[in-house]
Amino acid sequence: MFRIDFAANVRQPDGAVQLTLIELQKSWVPSEVLRFRQYLGVQYESERNMTAEGNGLPMVAVYLLGHMVGDIEEPVLYVHNDPCDYDGNVVTKGMPDPFVSSLTHESIIVQIPRLHGRINNRLDEVLSVFDQSQANADTNEHTLLINEDRYAEEDTEMQRILRRLLMAAVSSDIRQDMNVEDEYYSYLEQKETEVMLKDKIIAQKDALLSQKDAQLSQKDAQLSQKDAQLSQKDAQLSRQETQLKRSMQLLLDAGLSPEKVAENLGVDIETVRNYFI
Repeated sequence: MFRIDFAANVRQPDGAVQLTLIELQKSWVPSEVLRFRQYLGVQYESERNMTAEGNGLPMVAVYLLGHMVGDIEEPVLYVHNDPCDYDGNVVTKGMPDPFVSSLTHESIIVQIPRLHGRINNRLDEVLSVFDQSQANADTNEHTLLINEDRYAEEDTEMQRILRRLLMAAVSSDIRQDMNVEDEYYSYLEQKETEVMLKDKIIAQKDALLSQKDAQLSQKDAQLSQKDAQLSQKDAQLSRQETQLKRSMQLLLDAGLSPEKVAENLGVDIETVRNYFI
């Protein structure tokens, strides 16, 4: 669901065969790129995609995406692989080469949301039938309101595409599959919303915890500062006490009475007695 893979061997006018991979991805999932790479690996590995001469069929990967890719504004993006020499110059002599074509491939990326009804060339005309801006919002978004007058009746290719899509639109099996897909997608959206809400609550709690941690750290810093100040005061008191004791000792040694020592130093007599008597 949400994705369809096609692989087709397309015979060119000159008789050469080219392997064309078409990846239809309706919605973005985190594992999308990995799945694309795995699918490419399966096609490279398959023996049915090898020629009788032992070379791989030239491959082009077409990605029809129901979502946008980054900030790329072009609805159709061609990704070519140009062989270059050491200095970055494109090598043309001997190209294309079967060996080189066997190991590399080109890609075409179509951003369906960026089509917006623009028809500038044949490719735009073909892709216009997938333009989601033409979705029938009045009933359901499973059908597109396409003006068939835009396409010439003698254009057999476009008429064939329109007929095939019309047959799909009226198929009860396909409509049932689309309804089931809608239900499944709605369930996923609901679960994703619940996860986002939980993540938001967790983020808020983490922010509160971080704020509390910052407040506790600030309080610890303040306590440490106060402890340092107290230690400094204790050191000052200790020095003052030591100096006082020396002064009392000198005065006592000089023959002064404890009362005179207390008077000269500006302390009470009990202080002198507690230290030396």
